[in-house]
Amino acid sequence: MSPAPPSYKGHRYPVEVISYCVWLYFRFPLSFREVEELMLERGVVVSHESVRRWCLKFGQTYANALRRRRPRPGDKWHLDEVFIKINGEQRYLWRAVDADGNVLDILVQNRRDTVAARRFFRKLMKVTRLVPRVVVTDKLRSYGAAHRQVMPSVEHRAHKGLNNRAENSHQPTRQRERAMKGFRTVGAAQRFLAAFSGISPHFRPRRHLMTATEHRTEMIKRFVIWDQITGVAALTAAA
Repeated sequence: MSPAPPSYKGHRYPVEVISYCVWLYFRFPLSFREVEELMLERGVVVSHESVRRWCLKFGQTYANALRRRRPRPGDKWHLDEVFIKINGEQRYLWRAVDADGNVLDILVQNRRDTVAARRFFRKLMKVTRLVPRVVVTDKLRSYGAAHRQVMPSVEHRAHKGLNNRAENSHQPTRQRERAMKGFRTVGAAQRFLAAFSGISPHFRPRRHLMTATEHRTEMIKRFVIWDQITGVAALTAAA
C-alpha cells in the first residue's frame, strides 16, 4: 500500500494550487516570482513567498514519494562529481545514477577528496539499501581509495569514457543553476538539488526513444502518479 499523501492542514490554498506551484518550480527553470506571475495569469493570486514556503515544505516529500514508486535500481552504478558555485566559491556536487540514468542520490560537499568520496559511498548505500555489482567512475583517485575502504568486494571500473551516463545527468542541474544564478549556501543547494533530482527526472522520460504518441501516453501516466503522491487524486475521487 502506498504511503498517504502529505497533510495540507492549516493551508489556505487547496492542494491543487500548492502541488501545481511546486511542479512548476521544480520542473521548469522558473523563479518564485515567475511562478507567481504564471499563477496570476491563471486567475490565482498567490505570493512568491508562499510558493517558496510550499517548495521547502513539500518538495522533498514529493521527491521521496516519487522515488518510492520507481523500480528497483540496477546493480551498475555510475558516479561523478562536478563543481558548482556557491556564494562565489567552488564546491562539488556528487551524483550517482544507475545504468538507466535514474538518479540514485546527490550530495553537495566542500571537497572531492577521499573523505568526501567515502561519505558519498556510505550515504548512497544507506539511501538505496543496496550494494551494487559494479561501480563506474572517472579516474579521480579518491574514488579508488574510498572504494577499497567502503565496498572492496564491488567491482570498480575507473575510466572517463565509460562514465558519460553520469556526466550527462548533470545537464538539467547546470541549466537550473544558470537560471538561479548560483546557490547561496551549501545547505540551500543540498535541499534544492535533493528535491529537484527526485521531481525533475520524473517528468523527463527518454523522449528520444519514443514516438510522439508513446511520449504523450507516458507523460499522462506520470501526471497520474504525481496526482496520487500529492493528494490531488484522492481529493478528486472524494468529490
